[in-house]
Amino acid sequence: MLRLSSDREGLADKKSHVFSLVGKALVADASGALYWPGERLLVVADLHLEKGSSAAPRGFLLPPYDTRETLIALAGVIEAYEPATVVALGDSFHDAGAEARISADDVAALQILQEGRRWIWITGNHDPEIPARFGGEIADEIEVSGLTLRHTPTPAPATHEIAGHMHPAACVSLFGHSVRRPCFVGNGRRIVVPAFGAYTGGLNVLDRAFEPLFGVDGMQVIMLGQDGVYPVATRLLRGD
Repeated sequence: MLRLSSDREGLADKKSHVFSLVGKALVADASGALYWPGERLLVVADLHLEKGSSAAPRGFLLPPYDTRETLIALAGVIEAYEPATVVALGDSFHDAGAEARISADDVAALQILQEGRRWIWITGNHDPEIPARFGGEIADEIEVSGLTLRHTPTPAPATHEIAGHMHPAACVSLFGHSVRRPCFVGNGRRIVVPAFGAYTGGLNVLDRAFEPLFGVDGMQVIMLGQDGVYPVATRLLRGD
């Protein structure tokens, strides 16, 4: 099986990649989180907590452990970067029933993650309302030092924007083998971050849904590999 690996094998920085968005240095982390050192701000998108438990009433047998897995991953990236602010960029909860299904232990874990820092829930199409039980602040979108953080990308060429919602993924083919992984996709003026949740799928960045965002400006892809995060030349991208 093809493994996406870095040409810099063995270097300590392969777990993250620094890039520029309208002159601001941001860090794409291998977890799928985005870190902004200048603001000590961590961004995660599309957690979709309680997606697993939402499937049971419809007869789908998904293990209901995605919330715990996602929170453990989030705890790891928070420990690594020690952000002053965490922004959850919409669709943090899979549906309106998540509050009733989530376990008390997972709510307690979420509260621990919020201790000592500012926590902002951006509303999404799956969670237009965030129950007060989950703490933090709630907003439709926020602006930080000239950048707008929102759930759904502006469906046209735009700048100074960080968004989620699209669940971007990239497929590359090398030496007769293919690999498909979540990715960050941007063009130096805007960035769409990958879904962070354990049970979230991905939409190929070559899908027509991305054309209004990057169709005329080109794109830069930073792909999550098995053991790191790597920029990928667009000439290597393939459709599904």
